[in-house]
Amino acid sequence: MKYAETVYRLAIALWVGGNALFTAVLTPLLFKSEARDTAARIVGTFFPAYFRWGLACGGAALLCRLLARGRGIDLAAIILVVMLAVTAVQSFYVEPRAAALKQEIGSFETTPKEHPLRREFSRLHAVSAICNLAVLGGGVVLVLMF
Repeated sequence: MKYAETVYRLAIALWVGGNALFTAVLTPLLFKSEARDTAARIVGTFFPAYFRWGLACGGAALLCRLLARGRGIDLAAIILVVMLAVTAVQSFYVEPRAAALKQEIGSFETTPKEHPLRREFSRLHAVSAICNLAVLGGGVVLVLMF
């Protein structure tokens, strides 16, 4: 089961590293260097793959954790299940709804913040940000548990 433990660690490192890079480096850099609508379009293009990456890494990590540990579910497996559930909500509910709202809004640069669609988008964006930080926090905990 040494291989399972190695793949588990690699999957967690890739998931957390990708999350941290996307959240803390790439997205802020895009919004700083590009017009808001352009940055939003670029980030929105990456989101489906970003969440699939999380689901793939998380699924692999959970499977390997269960294989390496044998019987019983431990704290790390519980954290992984929660992280996967949060990522699934982002992938299958929040992101598609936010993408549809972006299409309806058209331009964030010309649509007032008080517009009902913008307010709904802001609410979904806040939910997504909290979910993303929860997944990142869970991943950091898992790394510290190595």
